[in-house]
Amino acid sequence: MIEQVEIGPLHFEDYQELLTAMKASYQGWQGGYWSLNAIENLITRFPEGQIVIKVNNVVVGCALSIIVDYKKYGDNHTYKQITGNYTFSTHDPNGDVLYGIEVFIHPDYRGLRLGRRLYDARKDLCENLNLRAIIFGGRLPNYHEHAGSLTPKPYIQKVKSKEIYDPVLSFQLANDFHVKKVLKSYMPEDEQSKEFATLLQWFNVYYVSDLKNVFNVKTYVRIGLIQWQMRLYRDINEMFSQVEYFIDSVSAYKSDFAVFPELFNGPLLAGHNHLSEAEAMRQLAQYTPEMKDRFRELAIRYNVNIITGSFPSMEDNNLKNIGYLCHRNGSVDKYEKIHITPDEAKHWGIRGGNELKVFDTDAGRIGILICYDVEFPELPRLLAEQGMQILFVPFLTDTQNAYMRVRLCAQARAIENECFVAITGSVGNLPKVENMDIQYSQAAVFTPSDFAFPSNCIKSEATPNTEMILIAEVDLSLLHELHSYGSVRNLKDRRTDFYELKLK
Repeated sequence: MIEQVEIGPLHFEDYQELLTAMKASYQGWQGGYWSLNAIENLITRFPEGQIVIKVNNVVVGCALSIIVDYKKYGDNHTYKQITGNYTFSTHDPNGDVLYGIEVFIHPDYRGLRLGRRLYDARKDLCENLNLRAIIFGGRLPNYHEHAGSLTPKPYIQKVKSKEIYDPVLSFQLANDFHVKKVLKSYMPEDEQSKEFATLLQWFNVYYVSDLKNVFNVKTYVRIGLIQWQMRLYRDINEMFSQVEYFIDSVSAYKSDFAVFPELFNGPLLAGHNHLSEAEAMRQLAQYTPEMKDRFRELAIRYNVNIITGSFPSMEDNNLKNIGYLCHRNGSVDKYEKIHITPDEAKHWGIRGGNELKVFDTDAGRIGILICYDVEFPELPRLLAEQGMQILFVPFLTDTQNAYMRVRLCAQARAIENECFVAITGSVGNLPKVENMDIQYSQAAVFTPSDFAFPSNCIKSEATPNTEMILIAEVDLSLLHELHSYGSVRNLKDRRTDFYELKLK
């Protein structure tokens, strides 16, 4: 009778029970078992990486791991290489990948989801240590039964489609690990697998690449969307009085992000009406370096990350539509509009950019796409593959039809990429500015569609065509639950065996 199940660290005194469970788990195994010296070495080097599960105070399974600097080994390594000839000298506390070197459950205790507990504990460790991923080589213990008729690739496909059951691979796939490739001669002593193995990976969506620039990675994130009123200003100083008013207000609500619309500095074009539209936009681009510096100072002063919307910018004699992510610690990242609308190209001569990336912030991993870009589903999907949690979309639309294109596409992106999407634009009229006469906006925050989220997939939305601030709070932990346990899992269930998406 099972009275108690507990999971915790492996200790030296657990070795004999560990060895008993190991021998029971690998009946007929010719490769030998971990010695006491090897286990002591592992515990000494990386104690938190060695996890056991006990039933009624007896060890019945374990998960052993090390940390490696994965770029030193790449995807074409052997078990002997990755473990430093079984000495674990490859363990690097400053590495980026948690590498699994062992998982087993005593056969008498299988079917109790104990293996899942070990994998969940390993995932928690990966997140707590801010490691990029979990990677390991997985055995194919039933492959020898099919080796005469199947090469490893179709064997793996049949396991995925549940036509064949493999006690190791089937379990790993069920626990959200994905096959990266097939390894040859990974563990030569593994006769059951015919020396083949699968290289499996679980990606940590909360990974932050540079913790030096992060104060605290949060679960709850508060967003302040500025629905900006287009009005004429005497100069940039008067406009920034309005900018600072909004940032001050958003900061007072302890928001993590303040978000401005696309080309919200358009009113400054009025001073260049004597020029052609294209020449006037190039004159407006001269303000961009100063605006970047001012936003950076405001982000530090008001302790809020600012997404500056976008501005025209001259780069290598090309006019682009760009914006800045001004972190509250003083660092600045740039993003570019990639798809240019026909009017932008025709009237202003703007060209599309070629930069796309996820930004690590102290309030999660974010992507930023400017207006038209959100209408191309490839871009958000590429960002989602990099672990994006919130997608911000500053936009500029003139009519309600144009706005609805942005809104509906943004809402679709939230569902298909299992992320939050926040959009905001400008309202009001500018009769004295050519090609920027009218604006329409309704700022909103959209969610995925599942039980943990609003039934209409709208977290919050502003009053249409009214100058205002929309404050909304999102819970990033809900995304993690959705990725693993959602009613449907759009990211996990993609047929990557059938199609792929990649940047050129």
